[in-house]
Amino acid sequence: MVNFVLVAGSWLGSWAWDEVVPELRAAGHGAYPLTLSGVGEKRGVPAGQQTHVQDIVGEVERLDLRDVVLVGHSYSGIPVGQAAERIGGRLARVVFVDACVPTDGESFVSRWWEGPAELEASIAGNNGFWALPTAADFVGQGLTDDQIARFIGGATPHPGASLAEPAVLARPLGELPATYIKCLLDGAEPSDDVAALLTSDSWRLVEMNTGHWPMFSQPHELARILVDTAGK
Repeated sequence: MVNFVLVAGSWLGSWAWDEVVPELRAAGHGAYPLTLSGVGEKRGVPAGQQTHVQDIVGEVERLDLRDVVLVGHSYSGIPVGQAAERIGGRLARVVFVDACVPTDGESFVSRWWEGPAELEASIAGNNGFWALPTAADFVGQGLTDDQIARFIGGATPHPGASLAEPAVLARPLGELPATYIKCLLDGAEPSDDVAALLTSDSWRLVEMNTGHWPMFSQPHELARILVDTAGK
């Protein structure tokens, strides 16, 4: 048995894992979905990136969890990757679900694929928050209309400060035991930084034939993969 701590990406709270959690628990594991400060039911709480790191570390310590598998999706791979090294011997594995990975001194914004200036301007123009995606942003991601509506209906604007604050790593991320789940509809190959980490003997790659939000599009397959990581 392991204890999964699940952290969804931008705009999403713990509810995003509602179809994954029951299957993890049915397999005999602990499953603890976490809403980060500033989104969902914690909307209005000031939140930088290090706030999110502490959210994760604090939850592990509050529940006194051992044999922890930290699961970070999308943006949340950045705080999850930092939290993974900070929980020390409690960590069993870290799983990045089509996620960004932290680079010491770099932020989500600084590595934004369309360029930092565009994302910075978008956040500034939305009162310091990253605005919600529109239905058009989900095209080609393997989601039904109902799944898209569920996403948009439950999402909240994401605090821009968490996206702009740089990551802080004490040691190379490649030393951590890790699984990277690449969702192929969001790009056939991992990003260059992830590809470099996958050369480590401690990292393994798993592919899913779905889009960037597999907890919505393929929750049962995602749960199966997570259960499989528990035995690695």
